[in-house]
Amino acid sequence: MKKLGVFAIIACVLLMMGSCGNKSEKVPFDNGDSAAVANADPTIYGICGEATSMNTLQLITDMGDTLNIDMSVAQENGHVYGGVQPGDRMAVLANNDRSEAELIINQATLLGNWVMPNPLDGSDEVGISIKEGGIAESIDQGSIAYKTWRLNRGKLEIVQIREGGSEEEETYYYDIVKLGADSLVYKDGDELYEYSRQKPKEDQHKIELEDADKEFFM
Repeated sequence: MKKLGVFAIIACVLLMMGSCGNKSEKVPFDNGDSAAVANADPTIYGICGEATSMNTLQLITDMGDTLNIDMSVAQENGHVYGGVQPGDRMAVLANNDRSEAELIINQATLLGNWVMPNPLDGSDEVGISIKEGGIAESIDQGSIAYKTWRLNRGKLEIVQIREGGSEEEETYYYDIVKLGADSLVYKDGDELYEYSRQKPKEDQHKIELEDADKEFFM
């Protein structure tokens, strides 16, 4: 009986050791880092280089790399927004080896004051000011206060607050349809927003008066 008891104890010890060994081979607990990596924005940011040609974008990335990216696919699909100009800051969505661009956005062209006629009565201009550093501001809009903007996976992300409501921040994602020197168009589903670049208001003293008829003074 004593021998059987000793054997039973040894068997239990070996079983516990074996189970501990199995635990050490398991995948560590996922603390969320893997999900963060999977959801990370794959956009490549950088400056358009001087060696940029008709079909090739030279991009000096924020990480210090110099990439020569084929723009043919993006150009054929009409996914080059804002043009390509050396010295401008660019946002690029590319394939896995970063050799071909799928979408290009010129952030320098995106900056500025963008307005449209007031959709309520068309009497005044309302819009959005897109500034450096991710700052966004409303232009003559009393009910909406824009806070921030950024590019996320090729979409324009805008954070705003509806004044007079819950005062909670709301985040919207828009697909850029058109971006040029004087025009910005983006959409949210079927709703289209068409802006033009705001022109500086002329000073009153610069307005030229029409020449009066000489007979008026005779």
